[in-house]
Amino acid sequence: MATFVHLTPGANAARVRRSGLRAAGHGERRGVFLFPVLPSYTLTHQWLRELSRRPGPRGLVAVQVRLPDGEPVSVGRYSDREPARVTAAEAVRRVAEAADARGWEVFLPRSVTRAEVRHIRPVRQVNGWRYRPDAHGTPPCLCFGCRERGGYGSRRLAERRPHPYDGPPPAPRVLLARMEAAEARGDARALCEALHWYGMRRRGPLARLSGLARHPDPTVRAALVEAVAYWSTPGVDSLLRELGNDPDPRVREAVEDVLVR
Repeated sequence: MATFVHLTPGANAARVRRSGLRAAGHGERRGVFLFPVLPSYTLTHQWLRELSRRPGPRGLVAVQVRLPDGEPVSVGRYSDREPARVTAAEAVRRVAEAADARGWEVFLPRSVTRAEVRHIRPVRQVNGWRYRPDAHGTPPCLCFGCRERGGYGSRRLAERRPHPYDGPPPAPRVLLARMEAAEARGDARALCEALHWYGMRRRGPLARLSGLARHPDPTVRAALVEAVAYWSTPGVDSLLRELGNDPDPRVREAVEDVLVR
């Protein structure tokens, strides 16, 4: 039997004792993430600090699970696009023999039954790494795709080390002034740049920007799609439907890409 551990919020402990670990959706897959129980306590519970960034109530607990050696699982580093599909026993062997086992994970494509749960134990909440192995001492990337919006100290960090293209975005009144000046000059490039900054905000002046849906330059209309796509401002869906019927294929493709994402 292969032994693994799964970290879950302490509030789930009673449910896990009662009915096991249910499969959760992870992209196109549904299942449970596990890690082999190794002689090293630190390696076995290495994901603790990363998961503790969003622990839920009452911290995290470790659920010890036993699976048949021949159980099909996938194993690899968290960054692997196509982890290897192997048996549970082979997954334990690969992780144990890895030169650096940090960042590895095992994925079980089903739920864990109550009979397969062996123990539920408290764990030391200071164990493991955050963000990624060896992240400590490395300046974080503050591009729009990498930074954690709303995280502890994220605003102060972005202001101290602003990214040349990804922020923090200028104040709303500054962006409006830039847009008005660009429209007065007929400068489509400056309009697209202002819309790029608007795309980093959660809400915005939709009534003011919706007139750009009829701008003669299709690059401005496509930039408008990207700017408002993730806003929570009421009326965004109607504007995207309007732009989805745009005569220019680039604008229609921008709307399709947003809907896919």
